[in-house]
Amino acid sequence: MSAIRGLAVRAATRTLAACGDHVAQLYVPREDPWPVYGRIRRHGPVYRSVMGYAAVTSYELCSRVLRGQGFGMRDSAGRLPSEQQLPLGLAPSLLELDPPDHSRLRRLVAPAFRPKLINEYRPRIEEATARLLDRIDGGPFDLIGEFATPLPITVISELLGIPENRRGEFARYGTLTGQALDGQLTARQWAEWEAALAAMTQLFTELMNERRREPGGDVISVLVNAVDGEQVTVGEVIATCLLLLIAGFETTVNLIGNGVYQLARRPEQWRTLRENPELAAGTVEEILRYDPPVPVTGRVAQDDVELGGRVLRKDTQVLTILAAANRDPEVYAEPDRFDITRTGGPEHFAFSSGVHYCLGAQLARIEGEIALRALAERLPRLRRTGEPRRRSSASIRGFSYLPVAA
Repeated sequence: MSAIRGLAVRAATRTLAACGDHVAQLYVPREDPWPVYGRIRRHGPVYRSVMGYAAVTSYELCSRVLRGQGFGMRDSAGRLPSEQQLPLGLAPSLLELDPPDHSRLRRLVAPAFRPKLINEYRPRIEEATARLLDRIDGGPFDLIGEFATPLPITVISELLGIPENRRGEFARYGTLTGQALDGQLTARQWAEWEAALAAMTQLFTELMNERRREPGGDVISVLVNAVDGEQVTVGEVIATCLLLLIAGFETTVNLIGNGVYQLARRPEQWRTLRENPELAAGTVEEILRYDPPVPVTGRVAQDDVELGGRVLRKDTQVLTILAAANRDPEVYAEPDRFDITRTGGPEHFAFSSGVHYCLGAQLARIEGEIALRALAERLPRLRRTGEPRRRSSASIRGFSYLPVAA
């Protein structure tokens, strides 16, 4: 999407939102989108937007769509739903493919995310967490810039085998890409994003050449071997690496940021975690359910299909509102209550579901657990000290700035 088209989409969306289209209202930055989710839910099982979407909020219907029961990533012309159009400018990534191509790529990448292998990262994540907290002297600091961002950048960089002197570029690239997903970039930011994309593409090309000469145990080495075996193309490898980079740190950055924000609003919950740090893993799950980093995702009806008592025509774009499904009163007791001791209920949709269930879900969970436990143990008086700034993207929910003090 060009800068001009992006700005045009942004203006049209604001106009539709002002006219009362509830899906359009989701794309106008707001602190609390749940009232909009509620209005969509009250319209019935399926809400038809003038933007062309059929939006669903219930846990049952989101599950059906995400699990691929008549739905996929591409329409009959090969186009993606707007929610999934990652502006990578290269071959399609895992997130943009249907089987069998999706299955082919996922099989190649999945071994790097085996539970046993991911668990071996725990000591390195703990060390990285401790180093970051050692730099904090107890005064005010930006939780996002000084802790939540550098932690997952370190982890995903090790997974991909990225040299330390190039890691500083990743956060900026990921933030711009997140905003680009729904046209939230200014003309200047589009130019910056295009330059960052070119730099990342060049970096991964160089790393592929290095791994061809000297293979290692990282993901890029595995994928280069697949290229040489003609299982994937060079473009697919670069797109996959870019996706892993974005997904590998965006989820964790916003999991930590959203979590600290919610805990800071509820001193009794922070006190419970501080006194019971073993609740960190459960706290991560409640954060992901209550305030997920990815609130919406899209699919396409691959044939005429019945959904929620309505017939959707082939190629209809379906918006699954994951954040609303995570608070479905039909499946969660007191769904709007944030409770880190919550038990029962099905798994939330923060990591999607079906064949596109997030490969890095376990890694994000471990990072979040270690980060929250360390904060509770080492910075027990952690508190907000000013007004945070939210990301402008509607596709990724989180903060660009969160001032706190220890």
